[in-house]
Amino acid sequence: MTHSPSTDITRHTTPFWVVAIAFLLVMAYSTVPTPLYPLYQRVDRFPVSVVTIVFAAYAVGVVASLFLLGHVSDWMGRRRMLVIAILVSALSAVLFTAFTDVPGLLVARIVNGISIGVLTATATAHLGELRARARPDENTIVAASVAGGANLGGLALGPLIGGLFADFLPDPLHLPHTVFAVVLILLAIAVALVPETVAPLPHKYRPQRVSVPAASRGHFIAAAFAAFAGFALFGLFTSLAPSILIGIFDESGHLMAGVTVFLVFGSAAAAQVLLARVARRTQLLFAAVACGIGLLAIAGGALAPSLALFLLGGIVGGAGVGALFKCALATASEIAEPERRGETLAAMFLVAYCGLAIPVLAIGGALTVLPQITVLLVFVVLVGIVTVAAALRMRRIAR
Repeated sequence: MTHSPSTDITRHTTPFWVVAIAFLLVMAYSTVPTPLYPLYQRVDRFPVSVVTIVFAAYAVGVVASLFLLGHVSDWMGRRRMLVIAILVSALSAVLFTAFTDVPGLLVARIVNGISIGVLTATATAHLGELRARARPDENTIVAASVAGGANLGGLALGPLIGGLFADFLPDPLHLPHTVFAVVLILLAIAVALVPETVAPLPHKYRPQRVSVPAASRGHFIAAAFAAFAGFALFGLFTSLAPSILIGIFDESGHLMAGVTVFLVFGSAAAAQVLLARVARRTQLLFAAVACGIGLLAIAGGALAPSLALFLLGGIVGGAGVGALFKCALATASEIAEPERRGETLAAMFLVAYCGLAIPVLAIGGALTVLPQITVLLVFVVLVGIVTVAAALRMRRIAR
């Protein structure tokens, strides 16, 4: 029996899309709790500053996992580590169904963060390798764009799903986690059937290190700086969007909180896809302009106060950060040694998630002594300066 060329292409690209969908949905689950935080606050009676600690617990789990496990797929195999990451995410869903108090939330978020730390670099590397097998003549930017879209698109989708559960379905503190536990287990089974792209090798374990050729170290540092700055903006929206909407704009709808985060991450994912074939220097110029204008609009919307201006700023700034982060990942992938690509990507995600955790913890501390509007404005100004500077620096040294 003969197969048509289109049938062969579909057969070879199916594993790529299975991994991409798994990447998307596991990332989505990591942000499902964002619009639910006010409900947890109501149940356990904790202040806004505690929300930042709960969110930071997730980021701490990601950072620790990236440092300890994010690189091991280079010798243990991509598929095996992806299945483990998805099952750990399912475990966090079980923990969320069991606990609604602060200690339980902290444990569930740390476990969820651990799954994301294993997933991000592993899935990004696996997608690149699967695509190279299926379409060896294709530009690598396609796989990088799909990986970036799954990463940020998932982060965008999660709050929207969480908001829909909170506003339209019963038992929003348990039902979404139960649904995702089932979905994640099914995803683990599907990923277990895709081809392996790395032959498992005997290897002495060691924690993550930054594996970058000496000649490219300057490029890596510039890209890492950009990733840190961009994820700081994501951290603000992912941790405090519901509180900002309530405190500044008197908007208490859970779906509105989900929509706000969806717009920021969705515009970031869209920018990565739409700019896929644009020259990198042009992308970085766009990133600098969009980050600067977007963050100014966020500050203006908070001062006015104007929710429309605030959301527009989030969309524009999110698009800028999406382009900035994609360029950072592409730089890391290009300068990595082939046998250490997972390690180098894990290092880049490690820096990015430090940007997610450290500024959010600083915000939490500041909220205990300063008004929310003051903290927001100072944060926006600092992130605006850093993201624009990072984009322009990368543009100067872009290949």
